[in-house]
Amino acid sequence: MADTPQSSPDAIRNDPLIKKVIERAPSNIAASFTDEQLKAIKMSLGPNTWGGHFIDSRGTFKFPFIKWRFYYVFLLGKNKRAYTRREKNMSMLMMFATVGGFILISMLFGLLMLYLLKSALGIDLFPDTSLGIWDSVKSYFD
Repeated sequence: MADTPQSSPDAIRNDPLIKKVIERAPSNIAASFTDEQLKAIKMSLGPNTWGGHFIDSRGTFKFPFIKWRFYYVFLLGKNKRAYTRREKNMSMLMMFATVGGFILISMLFGLLMLYLLKSALGIDLFPDTSLGIWDSVKSYFD
């Protein structure tokens, strides 16, 4: 009944997860663990799914004249966990906000381009009225 690909008697003690558990436990308790207990601990902690990210960038940095060091973690990868109801709602809200923002910015940019085209062609829809945008753009080319 070998749950792990390692088959030697001390194989469970060489597992990276179990090594961390043993290192953090008091030495008298760590020495008393049987292999079966360690296998049960490994099963209860579950698989190590947090280590397989497409991008895993971690580091530290320090600003001059500040005594503290700061760290950053940037992880990018496929989400393998199930969303909670709140996370699903927030995800949907963020998607709608992003799409809505993109549409709004696209419309504003399109209107600006139409206004500049109208002004460049000399079309004056409202006589003696100007937003001043065309004059600003023209000044860059003078």
